[in-house]
Amino acid sequence: MSFIMASHFTTPKKPLTWLITGCSSGFGLSLARIVQANGHNLIATSREPSNTPNLISEIEAKGGKWLKLDVNDPSCDGVIEELEAQGQPVDVLVSNAGFCIYNVAENFTDKEVRDLMETLYFGPSRLIRAAVRHQRQRRFGVIVNISSGAALEANPSMGAYAAGKGALDCMAKALAKEVEAFNIRVLTVLLGTFNTGMGNATILGRNPLPEDYRGSMSERIMDMMSKGRFAPNGDKDKAMKAVYEVIVGEGAGKHHEAERLLPLGRDLAARIQTVQDYLAHAMQIFGEICNNVHLEVN
Repeated sequence: MSFIMASHFTTPKKPLTWLITGCSSGFGLSLARIVQANGHNLIATSREPSNTPNLISEIEAKGGKWLKLDVNDPSCDGVIEELEAQGQPVDVLVSNAGFCIYNVAENFTDKEVRDLMETLYFGPSRLIRAAVRHQRQRRFGVIVNISSGAALEANPSMGAYAAGKGALDCMAKALAKEVEAFNIRVLTVLLGTFNTGMGNATILGRNPLPEDYRGSMSERIMDMMSKGRFAPNGDKDKAMKAVYEVIVGEGAGKHHEAERLLPLGRDLAARIQTVQDYLAHAMQIFGEICNNVHLEVN
């Protein structure tokens, strides 16, 4: 299957309506502000709007709308249907809401894994399916998933988080090929470590770390995150400016409107190289057998 991008992607010359999840802080809030500063229509969402009244006032004072949206709600896709019925077509859907629970893979509870998958995969998937149905009829739309280097190369203690991000990334790859004929673009944003405050909201798994893992990389990462020693590499506002430009085809995104993957962060670049080396090594060792397990043609 070829990964050659579509030759063109047509964006209407008008303000676009953006729906962004997880706008109470971090990437979501940064992108929301950039979207408004550039004259677009913004629908910001968060799980508990009552916790951020000042942000709601800021967004609404500039003509935006702030909605309560819990992506874990099985009926969260109803927000898309309501907006469309009200004459507010969602041109750009940005799935950004997320969180991480840290523990070694054998130690997660079912509930912890399911909660992560709801937020990182099932919730965004519901919103995407609803948005694409309408975008297909209009022959225009942009689906944006804020992903992570964890989906490429999961660090110890982040297996469940990586599984959720990786699941959405793989769905996006298929979706992009399915909908490009309808002038719908699917963009995955792979991010390294940024100053989003993620280190201040660390959640450790409920099961204590087994003694065998004492002194391991898993324990060191969990300790670093839980004690606030996390040192991000990137500037979230610079990253979201790049995301905005690539979505609208300006600045860094000019002439790259059909691209499907946007990597951001110096530390991410190193992780991409690690994955490339990992695959190259596998082919170096097993390439011959890889190419010699075919059916023999008589």
